[in-house]
Amino acid sequence: MNLYGREVGESMEKTEKTLNDLMDSNLYSRYSGLLSLSNISLQLIDTSGKIVQEFNPSPDFCKFICQEDETRICTDYISRLKPGKCDRFNCRYGLVNILLPVEVNNETIGYAVGAQVYTADSEYQKYLIDIMEMAKSKKLEPEFIAKSIAALKTIEENKIDIHEQICNHITQNICYDLSQSISTADKAIERLSIEKEMLEKKIIDLEAKNMSLVINPHFLFNTLNSIARIAYFEKSHTTEELIYCLSDLLRYNLKQEDELHTIGAEIDNIEKYLFIQKVRFKNRLEYEIDIADPIKTYRIPNMIIQPIVENALIHGITPKRDGGKIKITAEKYKDDIHISIIDNGNGFPKEVLESLQQSDNRLGIGFRSTDNRLKRYFGEDYGLKITKSDYSGSTVTISIPTKPNARRS
Repeated sequence: MNLYGREVGESMEKTEKTLNDLMDSNLYSRYSGLLSLSNISLQLIDTSGKIVQEFNPSPDFCKFICQEDETRICTDYISRLKPGKCDRFNCRYGLVNILLPVEVNNETIGYAVGAQVYTADSEYQKYLIDIMEMAKSKKLEPEFIAKSIAALKTIEENKIDIHEQICNHITQNICYDLSQSISTADKAIERLSIEKEMLEKKIIDLEAKNMSLVINPHFLFNTLNSIARIAYFEKSHTTEELIYCLSDLLRYNLKQEDELHTIGAEIDNIEKYLFIQKVRFKNRLEYEIDIADPIKTYRIPNMIIQPIVENALIHGITPKRDGGKIKITAEKYKDDIHISIIDNGNGFPKEVLESLQQSDNRLGIGFRSTDNRLKRYFGEDYGLKITKSDYSGSTVTISIPTKPNARRS
């Protein structure tokens, strides 16, 4: 290889490493302020069409039916991947899609893709889909396909425009982050305040264009972020991080629509919760989260894991004089995923374990409600189980399938 070719190769390798490093970080949390304005799908893919980050999950119809592989975007997208080219198009089934290139040093290294919704003018096309023929060709149950089609959203044209602006802004910031990472040393702390200001200004601009947005929560978030900026300039970095975590927690908890979120988004929310509690309890609380990135792309009903973690802290760790540790793990076994919340607390008291079976117990209602939500989504084979509880601690396990809805009753 000549000198020029080696330099190009080294430059590409450095770019790819920076991209991978960015994907390994809490990328979702960096843009949660903007993502909270839209629940339409948004994903980041590489130049081959492989999904490297799900900000907002794509519909089941797209993920499990149109895509040949859950880890790769559909062929309608792949056929339109052209360096430097933005696109907005209707797929073969009439869904509106957007495509925005991620560029570093004038080179396209990936794309932001999403929307995957109907407009009022194109909605009729969902009723033209031949469910039985599709079930035969995809080897799926007709009921699963029918439910997936029925779940596809129809939204106003102006909301798609707003979503595209959000995607474009996030894409530009990712491009900026990558460019800075390649050309300079890490300046994450300095960029944090600048980026937050840019996002806040964009939120204000988008709110003005969409009067249906709720104002009061955003007033609260903006106030918290303003306080965080003051803490930043006063070099109170722990206070700054606490305020940003609280702001993101409130924002995420307001997203109570009954739909599936990625495990990654749930874990990101839990990390913020545990960070705040760690500041509160100091060395009386330790925590560890060990979940592989591929598992984070699978989906789970929102606010399923966090209450169990909170219960482990309140009933397992807090009563112990020296505190304890909470560990969250996940593993994929065949077509299922098992998420375990483990603590080394005192375990559930015998009377509490017995009360979990009683309908009038508040704690029992919480556990049964969570178990019922999981069963409603995934079927009777899945749900919540206390797999261990003794003097050495407790383990609560959540089981879900890798293909949601495919097993719904």
